[in-house]
Amino acid sequence: MRGYPVGTIAFYGPDNQRASKVAVSVIPQEGAEPKLHRWFSEAGDVRTDKTILVEIAAYLRQHSVRSVAMADGILGCPHEEGIDYPMGESCPRCPYWKGRDRFTGELDQG
Repeated sequence: MRGYPVGTIAFYGPDNQRASKVAVSVIPQEGAEPKLHRWFSEAGDVRTDKTILVEIAAYLRQHSVRSVAMADGILGCPHEEGIDYPMGESCPRCPYWKGRDRFTGELDQG
């Protein structure tokens, strides 16, 4: 931790292989609301899209980010509960994630 502003980077995808969305937030100071920006790729992987990666770096520089935290994998479905599908349900477009823990990718035991 090198101090604030802090940037966070999280990847989302239809399965655990392709990231179709990246969400980047900047937290300007402790307790502040994050500023969120999202990038999407319909067919490719945002982790290897050079244009998106350059834009992410520019976004973090624009906000003078001093520290960055990033998950090491894909954190679940790119669609948003309550926006893209009803609250409490699984995403109908991403069957891979149904019944899976978004952090481990393991199927729930229940």
